Amino acid sequence: MYMSRLYAPTLKEDPAEAELASHRLLLRAGMIRKEAAGLYTYLPLAIRSLNKIEAIVRDEMDAFGAQELLTPIMVDAALWEQSGRIGAYGPELMRFKDRHERDFVLGPTHEETLTDLVRNELRSYKQLPVNLYQIQDKFRDEIRPRFGLMRGREFIMKDGYSFNATQESLQETYDDMKRAYANICARCGLKALPVVADSGQIGGDTSVEYMALADAGEASLVYCDACGFAADDEAASTQVAVTEGPGDGTLQKVSTPGMGTIEAVSKFFGFPENGTRKSLALIAEDGTPVVCIVPGDHELNDCKAEHLFGEYHLMTEEELEENHLHKGFIGPVNLPEGIRLVCDESLKSSTKWACGANEVDYHYTGACPGRDFEVDEWADLVTVVAGDPCPHCGKPLAGARGIEVSQVFQLGTKYSAAMGATFMDEDGKEKPLLMGCYGVGVSRTLAAVVEQHNDEHGIIWPVSVAPYEVAVVPLDVNDDLVWPAAKAVVDGLAAEGIEVVVDDRKERAGVKFADNDLMGFPYQLVFGKRAVKGGACELKVRATGERSEVSLDEVVAKVAELVRSQRA
Repeated sequence: MYMSRLYAPTLKEDPAEAELASHRLLLRAGMIRKEAAGLYTYLPLAIRSLNKIEAIVRDEMDAFGAQELLTPIMVDAALWEQSGRIGAYGPELMRFKDRHERDFVLGPTHEETLTDLVRNELRSYKQLPVNLYQIQDKFRDEIRPRFGLMRGREFIMKDGYSFNATQESLQETYDDMKRAYANICARCGLKALPVVADSGQIGGDTSVEYMALADAGEASLVYCDACGFAADDEAASTQVAVTEGPGDGTLQKVSTPGMGTIEAVSKFFGFPENGTRKSLALIAEDGTPVVCIVPGDHELNDCKAEHLFGEYHLMTEEELEENHLHKGFIGPVNLPEGIRLVCDESLKSSTKWACGANEVDYHYTGACPGRDFEVDEWADLVTVVAGDPCPHCGKPLAGARGIEVSQVFQLGTKYSAAMGATFMDEDGKEKPLLMGCYGVGVSRTLAAVVEQHNDEHGIIWPVSVAPYEVAVVPLDVNDDLVWPAAKAVVDGLAAEGIEVVVDDRKERAGVKFADNDLMGFPYQLVFGKRAVKGGACELKVRATGERSEVSLDEVVAKVAELVRSQRA
């Protein structure tokens, strides 16, 4: 490809709307253009990289026996009614009617479609297992699309679904997909961790996310260097180490005027925040008033709370008043009747609590569960943070941020039971199919690669997903020595199967260097008059900035070997 013909309009300035490196650089390098909020056009360079990511995905899926198909993005809403997700999914689901007034949705994911596809076809255990996947545009009407390809409304995703007869078979497929997904990340040049995850709206009770580590990642995760455990903070559980509160263990009511925060109470008692108890009042989905208590230096985990209480909300000022509670001074002792008390299980062995006294400007010290108050339920409530003990080995956890690029789920019978997708087992009994679900964010992976591979000059593509592997940069295309030498090397690399882009533009050398660095081609071959006269050209490695002079007679073989050694 010649850059004089390449449609890749670069930008000299950083776009004002771009907050992340990937968003900024993909726009500046002429790879994407914004159509509307959360909607992007992929230009030729981006398409080449996306095609390579998709090829890696297909290669890994096919290696584990998965089969590719393609379903419509437009889905009959009746299928979503059958699964029960039509109401639960919320406004992110794009709903519309066709000209015949029939209800449809744009598929954000295709569990219903695939379940409907197989429920009249897979009727015997002898036909199982089956693993089907597709690579397709999806649509989710995000309330606040942002960060370019990271959180768009329309995006490219590989979604796959397995259908199994037994839990053992499902586990085998699930483990295969985990291996495949680890391979996909590695082959795309991503440093990623498999982390224990919450199943979210998809459902199911076993899930792992592959998180590409990046400071700009939306997800917060914890991991253990000692044993390899990793989990996102929505799903991580641990036994939080807690400090006993102040005092000798007797219940004492202490005046704490105006001290309605954990920080203020901690300073007043001269005790760490971990030795205090944080109380949060909420209303559960069924209308029940609840007080949750967690260690003072931790937060109530929203995802865990939703599993316990449904779609809850923190009490408003009016609701606090109705329930005779006082913000900043809520506690378990003398809690008004009718309020459910749920405490984090890490506090179960603690017998000296510093907590609100359910009276304005007063706290208790020495409050003891079972003696001074009764707990209705002990539960895992907190968001795990760096420094908490690893649930597997007890060593301190480290914290990081990550970009979710893929996820695997064991769905069980969530969809098959609801939609009547059954099979006949070996004993002649009708059973719902056991399902797994496996997704890769293809366009998000593209952005994640750029987040991990960039510098102040632009993108640094790994060879495996680079739009072109080598850029040939003749500094004077009209020179009788430079151009023929460059053209001979281009032809030689092409004959070796190397993907080459030729910067044949009549631009200054500085412009060419800047654009090639911005676009991030892994290797650059620079042809200047002086070097060519000496029978050589300059080889630049984009990732390291290393430059070396290579003989024109040897450059094709040397570069071809470098590229092949780094292909996925």
